[in-house]
Amino acid sequence: MNKYSFLMSICFMILCFSCEKFDPNVDNTGEDEFKALEVDKILSKADEKYSDIMYVPIYSDIYFDHQNQKVLLAATLSIRNTSYSDSLYISKIDYFETGGDLVRSYIDRPINLPPMATVNYVIEKDDDTGGPGANFIVELSSASKDIKPLIQAVMVGETGNKGFAFATDAYSLKK
Repeated sequence: MNKYSFLMSICFMILCFSCEKFDPNVDNTGEDEFKALEVDKILSKADEKYSDIMYVPIYSDIYFDHQNQKVLLAATLSIRNTSYSDSLYISKIDYFETGGDLVRSYIDRPINLPPMATVNYVIEKDDDTGGPGANFIVELSSASKDIKPLIQAVMVGETGNKGFAFATDAYSLKK
């Protein structure tokens, strides 16, 4: 085998092995970060001192010029427990598209977010199922009435040689 054939074989093997789908929502051990935090049940209504339903706007694409050309965006949903001492329970993380239809639910069972912990979920740049008016609905509860979770979405995109990023904040839907 000559050098050229050997080099082509190596390049072909690298290409084949690099085609494995990368999932940004899986940690270094191959486990989904939400699955690691799942619990069998959340607080009873008697123990629940805080509950909220949060709306988080997401943009999986935006228009960037007068010709209505779209730029695809990667989006990260970030749910942060800002308490030093109390857990935050998350019972729903649902992703809706621009027309209001459910795209997917991200958790099957409630998760317990320990004090000062954060969970993130990434909508990849190539996933344009949400559209420009996508959103998340996140349901939360806690045994502490003083808990103040921070929920945001960060969108990142690029066009040509320019990159940009912006964030949105969650809004409470409870009265």
